[in-house]
Amino acid sequence: MDIVLITTIIASLFLVIGLAEPLAARLRLPYSVILAVLGMLIGGAAIFFLRTTLTDALNPVAEAILGLPIRSNVFLYVFLPTLLFQATLGMEIRRMLDDWVPILVLAVVAVVVATLSVGFALSWTSSLPLVACLLVGAIVSTTDPSAVISIFRSLSAPRRLARIIEGESLLNDAAAIALFGFFMGFVMLGLPDPTLQDALTRFPLLILGGALTGWLIARAAIRVMGLIPRYELAQHSISVALPYLAYIVAEQSVGASGVIAVVAAGLTLNLVGPGRLPPQAWTNLREIWDLLAHWAGALIFILAALLIPRLLEEFRLSDAVLIGVVVLAAIVARAAILFGVLPLLTALRLSPTVERPYRAAILWGGLRGAVTLALALAVTESFRVPLEVKRLVGILATGFTLFTLIVQGTTLRWVIRKLGLDQLSPIDQALSRQVVAVALQTVREDVARTTANYELNRDIVRGEAKRFGDRLNLAVQEAEETTEILERDRITLGLIALAGAERDTIIARVRDHSVSSRLAEQLLSDADRLIEATHSSGRTGYRRAARRTVAYGRGFRLAAGLHNRFGLSGPLTRLTADRFEQLLSQRLILRDLDGFIHGRIRRIHGRRVSELLTELLTQRMKALSRALDGLRLQYPGYAEELERRFIRRTALRLEEREYASMREDGLIGDELHTALVQDIAARRAAAEERPKLDLALQRAELVRQFPLFAGLDEAAIRRLARSLSTRYANAGEVVMAKDSPPRSVCFIATGAVELENAGQVWRLGRGEMFGQMAILTRKPRRVEARAMAPSTLLILDETRFRRLLKRSNRLRAAVRASAEKRGIDPDTILPA
Repeated sequence: MDIVLITTIIASLFLVIGLAEPLAARLRLPYSVILAVLGMLIGGAAIFFLRTTLTDALNPVAEAILGLPIRSNVFLYVFLPTLLFQATLGMEIRRMLDDWVPILVLAVVAVVVATLSVGFALSWTSSLPLVACLLVGAIVSTTDPSAVISIFRSLSAPRRLARIIEGESLLNDAAAIALFGFFMGFVMLGLPDPTLQDALTRFPLLILGGALTGWLIARAAIRVMGLIPRYELAQHSISVALPYLAYIVAEQSVGASGVIAVVAAGLTLNLVGPGRLPPQAWTNLREIWDLLAHWAGALIFILAALLIPRLLEEFRLSDAVLIGVVVLAAIVARAAILFGVLPLLTALRLSPTVERPYRAAILWGGLRGAVTLALALAVTESFRVPLEVKRLVGILATGFTLFTLIVQGTTLRWVIRKLGLDQLSPIDQALSRQVVAVALQTVREDVARTTANYELNRDIVRGEAKRFGDRLNLAVQEAEETTEILERDRITLGLIALAGAERDTIIARVRDHSVSSRLAEQLLSDADRLIEATHSSGRTGYRRAARRTVAYGRGFRLAAGLHNRFGLSGPLTRLTADRFEQLLSQRLILRDLDGFIHGRIRRIHGRRVSELLTELLTQRMKALSRALDGLRLQYPGYAEELERRFIRRTALRLEEREYASMREDGLIGDELHTALVQDIAARRAAAEERPKLDLALQRAELVRQFPLFAGLDEAAIRRLARSLSTRYANAGEVVMAKDSPPRSVCFIATGAVELENAGQVWRLGRGEMFGQMAILTRKPRRVEARAMAPSTLLILDETRFRRLLKRSNRLRAAVRASAEKRGIDPDTILPA
């Protein structure tokens, strides 16, 4: 085939892709629907011109279009990894974790249910074998999010709804393609219908093998990218190779799911990449992948649509009935999950509530797309599949895809409007008025400065100022005198604005390198959670979300458990260091918000609301200071190292700004400026290295601070530190059970512990010990010890405790005082 002609066709396809988006916007139709229609028109026109006797002039072009090497392996090995990888990079993973139950139910359970529903419905109404019917079910169970998300965004639909659909569409691709590969093997080999044992035998390898492969390859790629921080283009090139290597290694070498490998690799890079790559490099990488995915998504759709006329050439009238069966079975299965399973999980408190309008939008928004067509094409290409099976699979998958695009896609916007998901709530409407008022005040100040600088005609300035002032007064009046908004809603509006300012401040601090990019995603996720919690629950939601930002999460508790039980301190060390840096960054950001309250919010909402917001912000600062003080007590010196690192980063930022100012003033040339900036980049890379947190060294520091060990020399302190083990206890955790055998003594390094025995309660704090009386009396413990707050305990076994007791006079005095307090003669228990 002529290479010039192929190049011309590909360039023309890009031209079609470029014109399709504005055409879709003008026609108010989903972008993917327009691409599908254009692709079908091009493919149908090519077939028409080849078979018509009207003219032969266009035959070479038609032959070239129909002769394009459009094969299923092109979709699965070239385009699909790009789409999946970019989708994982763009996911707000930490926000999606809030809805992980409904996302997994829709992405996995719904796919399995749809596969079985469609499969059994077809087996009852057609002559296809059951395994071929299940294959059709797997093909049509994967959804395409691109059209739905674009419609939601154009209508300002809730962001949570878009996140749920995006997460479902990403993960159900993996589930559906894994099921497709499973059933395709049985169809090609002519094996009997698979059993549950077959599924349980093969699926773990597909899923777990793919996840492990993707994770290992991504970790290796990230490590290499971290070794070349100054070579941004090289990092981007490695990221482009990553999904393809993960897909090919998983499919060809491991025999696992390549789709799951790509998803695992993308999730790994999404979580780890921002902390390992420079902020600008990570931003540029995301932008490159956005462009690649846009091209890949459009090409896979339009190329797949070119095949639709060919796939439907052998369509029979009886096939329409089977397409109706597939449509009905798929919709019923999806509705059963949305309106049956999800409400049940919510009632059992296993899942957050997904509102009924959301579920209705998700039901009608289950559009199918290029992945469904690509999987159907893979069946029609296989010479091992019987001809009738190939014909029906191609027609049913294509017909169902056309139904979802043409019927559901074109009416989805109307459905969303009917459900009221495009309407702003009263509080959002009030927020919009507040935004307009604040913006106009800022614009007035900027316009006044501009007109003064340019010395414009005073009469014109006065006239325009009067018009603008009237508009500003009207906007402020509407914001202040909205009768339907209660005072509590005004407070909510102020808190939403405050949380939005917090998010903007985070972005600004990341850009100027004051806040590390390592934790930028976590901080932004916390800010988004503040906004949404305030939207839904007002002041209570804001407080609850704010407490969550300083609380110890499940990951920290798991890491503490690994350290306490198995001595694995790596995860705990990383999470503790992250917590240190997160709290320090939050403190920096919150201190910038006080000016926003007095400068912006007070002008719109008045003094009372601004004072209340200041009080809430002060409470957050106090909680933040308490959390930081607790960490400083646990790890003396480490917080100071992080603060020194912050000062170094700030100094580099200011130095870089001075060089930029000198270049703009012509004091230095571009060559010198480039050299200076490169030197700053090298020093910044070194400053970004976070100091290591060594739990063993920190334990020695804690021992030195104990009054009980003040009489020990340095060598004895080091030996004691090696003998002590560290245990981390969360608030409410039982650290010593009643009637347990006495084997060790606990020293409270940080936190507080409550002891209870026979209704009597007493509390111990930092520097005190417990558990010693049971050891000395050689009796089972009579008290239960429970942590009152997150606490760090130093544990010393019985033998070493008795040895230390003989050497430390302070420790003997503490034991004597404790015994006398409990009415025990200390001379009967202390060694001579």
